Amino acid sequence: MSDEKKEPKVADTERDDLLPGEVEEEEVVEGARVRRRGIYLLPNSLTTASLFSGFYAIVSAANGMFANAAIAIFVSMVLDGLDGRVARMTNTQSKFGEEYDSLADMVAFGVAPGLVAFFWSLNSLGQVGWAVTFIYVAGAALRLARFNTQIGSVDKKFFVGLPSPSAAGVVAGLVWCFHTWEPAGWLTALTILVVGGSGVLMVSNILYNSFKDLDMRGRVPFAAILLVVLIFVVVALDPGTVLFSAFLVYTLSGPVRSLFRKGRKHAVEH
Repeated sequence: MSDEKKEPKVADTERDDLLPGEVEEEEVVEGARVRRRGIYLLPNSLTTASLFSGFYAIVSAANGMFANAAIAIFVSMVLDGLDGRVARMTNTQSKFGEEYDSLADMVAFGVAPGLVAFFWSLNSLGQVGWAVTFIYVAGAALRLARFNTQIGSVDKKFFVGLPSPSAAGVVAGLVWCFHTWEPAGWLTALTILVVGGSGVLMVSNILYNSFKDLDMRGRVPFAAILLVVLIFVVVALDPGTVLFSAFLVYTLSGPVRSLFRKGRKHAVEH
């Protein structure tokens, strides 16, 4: 008997030349490699919409419409959350979709928030401004690359480093909250801290709760729906301030939890 490992059999498929621009993916189905052509329309349409919102945010910021730019980034966050769930619900996951989603996230949650903050405040700082912006953009790129390589190898309850959508949320929330304020030294310093700090936290090893263990299908007391209504009302009153505060609290939760964990460990050792 041969000790060589048997490769999965390649299913018989038509091997006509691909049409220009066509996509062909190889999947393993019941131990056989099957080549499939084309892409799934629904989830990739949502990803395209998320990409468009990120691009629109950049264009809006370049034209001084900072509120529209910030809102567009939050729209991208909603669409990004939908495309993956729709793909799983309709069983339309694909390698193409994963790669496309990652590239769209880089634009919507990496380039767009950085440029929005730059056009709004940091461009007045010269080289310091674009350096801080690049720290954020590079942090988002490294965060996404690391996340893609760690899928399936880390605890699903936690994210390693600040998730790029959350980093985008705190930057966009800052711009939305303060875009009507007059330029001031403290506001510029806050922008540097938020943008640069978010970029560093994305590539850190600090753990953030993913909330993936939260059961959204189970029954809850009736009062829970009243709490949801209250949350919507509060957000509607001043969405910029509420969203900025919420994402800022989540951004700070990782370092604070890490410090408490180190403090308890130090206390136990001594």
